[in-house]
Amino acid sequence: MSGFTHRSGDRVAVGDARLYVEQAGDPRGQPLLLLHGGLGSLADFNPILERLPSDLRLIGMDLRGHGASTLGTAPLTYRRHQDDVLAVLDQLGIARCAILGFSDGGIVGYRIAAQVPERVQALITVGAQWTLVPDSPVAGMLAGLTPQLWEEMFPGSRAAYEALNPAPDFEALVQAVVGLWTDAGPDGYPGPAVVQIAAPTLIVRGDADPLLSLEEVAALQPEIAGAHLFNVPFAGHEVHVDAPDLLMPAVHQFLRQPGKRATEA
Repeated sequence: MSGFTHRSGDRVAVGDARLYVEQAGDPRGQPLLLLHGGLGSLADFNPILERLPSDLRLIGMDLRGHGASTLGTAPLTYRRHQDDVLAVLDQLGIARCAILGFSDGGIVGYRIAAQVPERVQALITVGAQWTLVPDSPVAGMLAGLTPQLWEEMFPGSRAAYEALNPAPDFEALVQAVVGLWTDAGPDGYPGPAVVQIAAPTLIVRGDADPLLSLEEVAALQPEIAGAHLFNVPFAGHEVHVDAPDLLMPAVHQFLRQPGKRATEA
């Protein structure tokens, strides 16, 4: 289980998009769905894939338009991602699963856990915002992203996407993702709906994350009954890449006993 390869998976039709899904681990195990961040792919979880419990059924999917999934014609929203995930789970015959979501994937995880709580056994989010403050510096930074700026920050990312995607259009994807990130409407961030989350939840943030402040996650934790908060030192936005040795023991403990409270010996 060295990593997702984009070679052994299948594409699932959802509307006029085809979403790439790849699995690893024990096919008979409890399912853990891995949801990557914006402009990434399921391969972004490869630094921790082999560190996850070997008895889990690991399901990675490229979000609509990302990686090896086509964009389709539907507007890109967090609600659209939510519906895509549920459609994929339905086609895989999975009624309930745990979710580990990074950034956009975590935002989608919050939405699913709040809107359809019966589908989520446990939720881990990494660097995932839950609300958008339109006049915040982060909102302005997200709104100003261009394909050129992204390529400057992540050299080679555009070429990797174009090599994977069956219908690549990086300009259109970045435009769609910027619209997603800056959507303050009901199809965007979960916002106050997070109080409806009943699944055991582990909120993870890197101590140097420029996109998700400590104040934001501190305000979120009491909104989700029993949620755990892990602010990881020596890590930025990508905690699973920056500090896997610190992150993974907490992930293992949480997945073994997701409902356990800190006061329980």
